[in-house]
Amino acid sequence: MPRQSHPDCPPASPAEGSTDARLLTEAVTRLRRALRASIRTDYPWEQLPMAQVELLQVLAEHSPARVSDLAARQRLAASTVSGLIGQMIHSGLVARGVDPSDRRASVVTLTEAGRTQLTAWTNAHERRLDDALGALGEADRAAVRAALPALLRIAGHLEGDEAGT
Repeated sequence: MPRQSHPDCPPASPAEGSTDARLLTEAVTRLRRALRASIRTDYPWEQLPMAQVELLQVLAEHSPARVSDLAARQRLAASTVSGLIGQMIHSGLVARGVDPSDRRASVVTLTEAGRTQLTAWTNAHERRLDDALGALGEADRAAVRAALPALLRIAGHLEGDEAGT
């Protein structure tokens, strides 16, 4: 079955390929860039780097956590995560403590300030996306709603989650 093109997605040149994967990559990249830029324009207080937001999101679901576990979940080097955690401790977003199951190890927990910042970040992004979705016609909104389960399965597959495969 041939791929349907969307009026906002220019047709691919033969050199670029014409796969759905290329169009999805372009759409996700443009969406992330546009969302990040509009948040910083409309909400100038929002300066949290995406790497820190992603760690806050993981800690909101899995806290307390060892740095090595966070690094594995984010597929980052432990030294990178350790550096981010240091910045976040300095900002009061997370705290380091002793692992109750192994007193020699440390764990990171989300602080109330971190939870508040993550909630504000999430709410700001949801407001922007709600506004953008509201600007679409009902057919486009329905198409986005219908695509969400498949997009989440793709994310799960890419994350190595059995539910996504």
